[in-house]
Amino acid sequence: MQQALFIAKTGLEAQQNRLGVISNNLANVNTSGFKRDRVVFEDLIYQNLRQVGANSSQDTLLPSGTQLGTGVRTVATEKLFSQGGMIQTNNNLDLAIQGRGFFQVLMPNGDLTYTRDGTFQINSSGELVTASGYLVQPTITVPNNATSVTVGVDGVVTAVAGGDPTPQTLGTMLLADFVNPAGLQQVGQNLFKESPSSGAAQTGTPGSTGYGSLAQGTLETSNVNVVEELVSMIEAQRAYEMNSKAIETADSMLQFVNQTL
Repeated sequence: MQQALFIAKTGLEAQQNRLGVISNNLANVNTSGFKRDRVVFEDLIYQNLRQVGANSSQDTLLPSGTQLGTGVRTVATEKLFSQGGMIQTNNNLDLAIQGRGFFQVLMPNGDLTYTRDGTFQINSSGELVTASGYLVQPTITVPNNATSVTVGVDGVVTAVAGGDPTPQTLGTMLLADFVNPAGLQQVGQNLFKESPSSGAAQTGTPGSTGYGSLAQGTLETSNVNVVEELVSMIEAQRAYEMNSKAIETADSMLQFVNQTL
């Protein structure tokens, strides 16, 4: 009975974790560039009471053994980097990546981070920054007298400044990509950091082989599917209720044994 209580307890913890991940996905349904998570579970170690394949007699083997499971645990939360939807903003500094890749962002401590959120602005020095004020890399500086800024699908940034109708090139935005994007470490603020699991960042020109293209005046929305998340929430709720029922049943059986004795 006590084993059943413990097993059901691990089930409750697993479904609580799943509900937490679902809640986080739904909370970020309107976060630009957000990628939804999913929980990965694995069963715990088994109590091997009778070895499968052991001899049941001198000439025969057991076709199956006796192995009792001890529950479940959360082994990972995996980021799913499927493409989010595109919305038109008509803001020249809003950029979206269509395909693979990340914008590069320089943190105040000198670390490079990566994001899919292209909600960019200009700071007091005319430099392109994130909504939190972090510098976009490579650095793009927009002249004070610029009347329009254009970002091509290949990342080339040009501006028309002053009375000169000829656009001047301000630089080229590069994208970073990883062998295993799911291995990136999440640090909040729509940012990721490189990790041993993600592999080293590889930079390239937008639109080149293996890299997505840029869309100006557009933002990538969250890839969270609300209907799918709500269905998953109902599944988690039902699974939680079933594990609660298992605890209740095991407790009732223990009470019956105690009363009998």
